[in-house]
Amino acid sequence: MPATVIIGAQWGDEGKGKIVDRLAESADLVVRYAGGPNAGHTLVVGGEKTVLRLIPSGALHRHTECLLGQGMVVHPAGLLDEIDTLESRGVALTDRLTLSRLAHLILPYHVLVDELREGREGGTKIGTTKRGIGPAYEDKVGRRGLRAGDLEHPRRLRARLEEALATWAPTILALGGEVPDVDAMVTAVMPHAPRLIPLLGDVSAQVETALRDGKRVMLEGAQGTMLDIDNGTYPFVTSSSAVAGGACTGAGIGPTRIARVLGITKAYTTRVGAGPFPTELDDDVGAHLRAVGKEFGSVTGRPRRTGWLDVAALRYARRVNGITGLAVTKLDVLTGLDTLRVCVGYEGASGAANELPDGDALTPVYRTFEGWTESLQGASRLEDLPPPARAYLDFIEEASETPIDLISTGPGRESTIEKTGGF
Repeated sequence: MPATVIIGAQWGDEGKGKIVDRLAESADLVVRYAGGPNAGHTLVVGGEKTVLRLIPSGALHRHTECLLGQGMVVHPAGLLDEIDTLESRGVALTDRLTLSRLAHLILPYHVLVDELREGREGGTKIGTTKRGIGPAYEDKVGRRGLRAGDLEHPRRLRARLEEALATWAPTILALGGEVPDVDAMVTAVMPHAPRLIPLLGDVSAQVETALRDGKRVMLEGAQGTMLDIDNGTYPFVTSSSAVAGGACTGAGIGPTRIARVLGITKAYTTRVGAGPFPTELDDDVGAHLRAVGKEFGSVTGRPRRTGWLDVAALRYARRVNGITGLAVTKLDVLTGLDTLRVCVGYEGASGAANELPDGDALTPVYRTFEGWTESLQGASRLEDLPPPARAYLDFIEEASETPIDLISTGPGRESTIEKTGGF
């Protein structure tokens, strides 16, 4: 049975955690394939909120195996804290959790460099979460990173630490920091080894076996398409592959193993951090979206930038991901707005564009829609939605050239309309 990829179709924070949690009821394996603890996937079950940063969003389904793929960067203490938090709430996890030996580790000097860069005067500030994700991926690409499997080989781990710190020393000093001691780094990471080593495994082989056995496999992305290192609004992007193609390298499978790509989009748009955001609203409507949608970062608590839905960017996301269906989240947040607007294209110095172009000052071209005042709470069928909400969804399908498979009408697992029968 082929795999399904769940990706963010905007700038992240689209509600991927909720959708993965909902669909994982029918999944045997959920695999996180990219990113690190800069992700914050929020699940609400029975009124209780759970925020997952590293562990896949299938964790609350006790039959589902959770795998951390080789495309991830993992903070050792952070992962163990997350495991402990879940298990303190009765969610047994360690017997169904696998960490790829090939996943890279986030170490204290990665966090240090991230903080120094974001705190310096002048220069380009990306607006990172300061969790060390970017520097960890730099080490990976520079072929000096430490992988989870190195925990099994302390001598090799120490040698790689020495090499990495020697490389980072000029940067840390230039940014006004103090270069960490190798012994201190060994002391920081090795105490976690006894608990992490039993979790290590070959995620690629595990996924392949599951697919051959006809099991249902879901591949969970982090961040969103417009933050992808190759396809996003560079340089204001994350350091990993947030698009569907990253699922192949990040989980260690071939593209022929994927049959479905579900893109998650809010009914409006948000963004965290710096970078272009053509439909951004700095008015009462933007404040409404932020307040009602609780648009504050689940990792940092920062207020998110808010704006109208951008289907021109959504068409771009459909193309670069090969999206086969959409899940529209937070439709309920639009309740109470008299008028809705949707960006259908742009006018810029280079002329008209119907997809988000690179490096241009853009003026959005909008289409206007009637709003609604009826509550969407309890809606379980498309027919339960008010006519203006249905017309809004119909336009999203038409303009994005992609069918809508799911509609989220609230934060809870149960507040979901499934148009296609689920996973």
